[in-house]
Formats: sequence, structure tokens, C-alpha cells
Amino acid sequence: MKLCFLVEELYRHDGMPLDVARRLSSWGHQVDVVRPGGSLLRISEEVRAGTHDAWVLKTVSGGPGLTLLEAAAAVGLTTVNDARSIRAVRDKVLTSVIARQHGLPVPVTYSAPRATLFADVPDELFPLVVKPADGSSGRGVRFVPEPGRLAEAEQAGEGQLIAQPYVPNPGSDLKVYCLAGEFHATLRRSPLHPDGPVEEGAVPLPVEVAAAAAKVGAVFGLDLYGIDVVLGPDGPVIVDINDFPSFRQVPDAVSRLAGAVLDLARAGGSARTGVLAPASRIPSQSLIPYGQPHPHPEADMLAAVPGVAQI
Repeated sequence: MKLCFLVEELYRHDGMPLDVARRLSSWGHQVDVVRPGGSLLRISEEVRAGTHDAWVLKTVSGGPGLTLLEAAAAVGLTTVNDARSIRAVRDKVLTSVIARQHGLPVPVTYSAPRATLFADVPDELFPLVVKPADGSSGRGVRFVPEPGRLAEAEQAGEGQLIAQPYVPNPGSDLKVYCLAGEFHATLRRSPLHPDGPVEEGAVPLPVEVAAAAAKVGAVFGLDLYGIDVVLGPDGPVIVDINDFPSFRQVPDAVSRLAGAVLDLARAGGSARTGVLAPASRIPSQSLIPYGQPHPHPEADMLAAVPGVAQI
């Protein structure tokens, strides 16, 4: 197959997704790596040529790669993930509305251009967690215990912010990764408790959390994604949804992800309708294959490594 990876400048030296591109190349596939923020592209012709079986994006919020992925989708090319689904989870305001509309366990969310404006949030909802509406990887997340402390949460140049009631937790989050229907859970230290005594690593995936993770994929039309879950006193609460996360601590993540990309490319992308229409079904997960070997058939191929083409 011939694949095009769109890699933003932030990830140009990152093992994820470049190691995935190299693995696909070692299996005998042609992989072109495009740097949307660092290359001169005759994009109208690159996209219209339609010579790639699928386009794959590892993006940052506001990066140019998403526009290119949307261009590929607009002319009928296969994209991983669906460009509209990525847009829906990159804007955390939009994410909250869609998630709550579909009954996902997401906190009530407020939005404002400055942290001090959250002073009008009802007092009983404090403490608040304030973060950028286009943030990721825990950047810019802060804890505000009371309205009088909102001025301390002001940070210049952040753009739109969101605020959600703080969910009491033991200082850890559950990160759930999905690779085209296969789920893995890892425990990680909460960005709100960076000094907490948490032993990070793979953990069994609770059935209730697995159901929520599967529903996220069905609602948003995502195939490669992650969710951050806080196990609060009233059950699991989803505090973030990410397209194409790091898949950190997933066993054999590179081969698993490379295999998932191939399968999605061959199938013409996701079959889910996602945010474009009511989800037709939520995938049944009677047994969550956390941590179990799931090698892709091509992982054992002894093809020569032709390298990864840079565009």
C-alpha cells in the first residue's frame, strides 16, 4: 500500500508516529512523510492526484495538517482518523457539547476567554479545573479552589478556556487507548497532582470504563484515540478525549498501530458515522483484550527496509 503521513513540526522527531511509518515501510509498504508546517507543497496536485491509499495525521491543535487531511477527505480519499472527528475533539467546547448530548460521563463545562470570568460559575461547583479549549497533553491545566483564586489562574495568550468542576480522585488518571477496537488502560499521575505517589503502568480495564471508551469511538467516529478518565466517587468521569495519542505503555504499540492503520486503509477508513449522524451502534466488548498479544499478520514479514520518503 501507499500511505501519506502528515506530521506536524512538534512531532517531527517523535517516535510516534515516525516509528509507525518506519515499521510500515519495513513491511514493504511505501510511506511518504509530509511536514505541513515545514515543507513547500503543491497541495492541490498532491491531494487531487489520489495516489495514496490513505492519509494519516498526527496533529497539534491549530496546526496546518488538519486542513490538509480535510482536503484529502473532501476529494474522497481515505483518512485516519476521519477529519471531521478530529476537529470535533480538538475543540474542547464542541467536544463537551457532543459528549453530553450523547450521555457520555463528561462534567458540565463552562467557556470564557479569561479565567477571571469563571467567577460567575456557581460557588457550589468549585473547585474548578481550568484549561485551554484547544489544549492537549495536560498543558495549561490548573486547579482553582475558590472564586477568589481565579486571578492567579490567568495566563497571557491562551485564547478560549474551559472550566469544569474538579472530580475528587486519588491523584491518578486512567488513560485508555483504543486501536481500532482494541483497548488498553494505563494508570498515570494526574497533571493536577504532579508529586503524587502513583505507580504508573498498565492496569486492568474496568468494564464500565471500557463501555464508555467504546461509546466515545461510536459517538465521535474515531478509530485511533485515547480518553482520560478520573475514577470519582460517583463512577468514571471522562475529562479529555484525544485523537492519535502517544499510546505510551501499550505493549508493542508500534506494530499494533501500524497494523491498525493498514486495516483501516484497506477498509476505506472508519465505518462509523460519528458526529455526522446518531451512532448506529456501540461496539460490544464482553472481554476487553487489555495487554494481550495482538500481532498484525504482516509483523512477521521479512521484507527489506526501503526507508521512509520525506516530502
